[in-house]
Amino acid sequence: MSVHDELEQIRSRGLYRTTRLIHGRQSQRVVLDGREVLMLCSNNYLGLADHPLLSRAAIAAIERFGTSSAASRLVSGTMELHELLEAEVSAFKQTAASLVFNSGYAANCGIISALAGRGDIIFSDRLNHASIVDGALLSGARLVRYPHNDHAALARLLEKRRGTGRCLIVTDGVFSMDGDIAPLRELVDLKNAHDALLMVDDAHGSGVLGPQGRGSAELLGVMGAIDIQMGTFGKALGSFGAYAAVSGELRELMINRARSFIFSTSLPPAVLAASLAALQLVRSEEGAALRERLHANASLFRGLLRDSGFSTGCGTTQIVPLMTGDTEVTMRFSELLLAEGIFAQGIRPPTVPAGACRLRCTLMATHTPEELAWAAERIATVGRLLGVI
Repeated sequence: MSVHDELEQIRSRGLYRTTRLIHGRQSQRVVLDGREVLMLCSNNYLGLADHPLLSRAAIAAIERFGTSSAASRLVSGTMELHELLEAEVSAFKQTAASLVFNSGYAANCGIISALAGRGDIIFSDRLNHASIVDGALLSGARLVRYPHNDHAALARLLEKRRGTGRCLIVTDGVFSMDGDIAPLRELVDLKNAHDALLMVDDAHGSGVLGPQGRGSAELLGVMGAIDIQMGTFGKALGSFGAYAAVSGELRELMINRARSFIFSTSLPPAVLAASLAALQLVRSEEGAALRERLHANASLFRGLLRDSGFSTGCGTTQIVPLMTGDTEVTMRFSELLLAEGIFAQGIRPPTVPAGACRLRCTLMATHTPEELAWAAERIATVGRLLGVI
């Protein structure tokens, strides 16, 4: 099949994707294709992507350290900011050590393929992020996917486990398309009972969940029991990159085996400094106030949509899926909302299964209650027009 024919096939199935141009900075309101709209599809949960503290930290880092790290850390050395950021991550996640990666995708692929290989087995929640699945496939280990958040089913699969290789259980902390939280207490019990390692991808929980914003493990009281806490700087923390918060020995193993760490030029000074400032802000009184506003906004918006008759799933976080089902209806819904001044992306296969299409609405601490009420009213109007409600 030619590239042209393949693209035509994607178009005919309603799965063709394009990018949209945003002018200026990321905020709760953005200028999209020359027009201001309300942003309801950003992972900028705390509104830190244009926070002046992060901007000042990035500028100061460039002036002192330059614009690039120039090579991987094993080639040209670890810069001072790498060590400072990893120390801050370890304090934030309350672990002995941590290691910074260039993105969440690079982290999951590197961590999983460093920890598991041929003869090992990986148990992965069926709704885990694609980067977890790709990391498992790259590892060469046997991959077993268990039903979503079904710890009883996982227990039965673990009982049937054969062999003496390493066993790794991997789950999202907060699931990116549904906004629900993994049953981490039960997973800790299972990993202890079966001598397994437990990895939690908390990209969507870090910064927003728990009394100090440390994530889903803090919220559920199991921080000290998770072997690998992965998180990102590019969502609630308003910067870029990712990390693994781990033991000292696991950090050493990743440095020696994680190919995405070994063979990538490391993050530049400006990004490192912005991430460091974000972690410090999250642990401050301002960070606590932002989390409180975010949770209030999520509760308000979810309630308004449900009162209008929408199905929003069983999640309780800042990710609010508006279930639409059909691909064509979903993308029409998104376009009509954009005409109303609301940017909410339609989510289609392969991101979600066929028949499970949705608008993935995400809340920010910087949204106002008035903006959310206005958006919910217009979403309901379009929903009735399309027969979704």
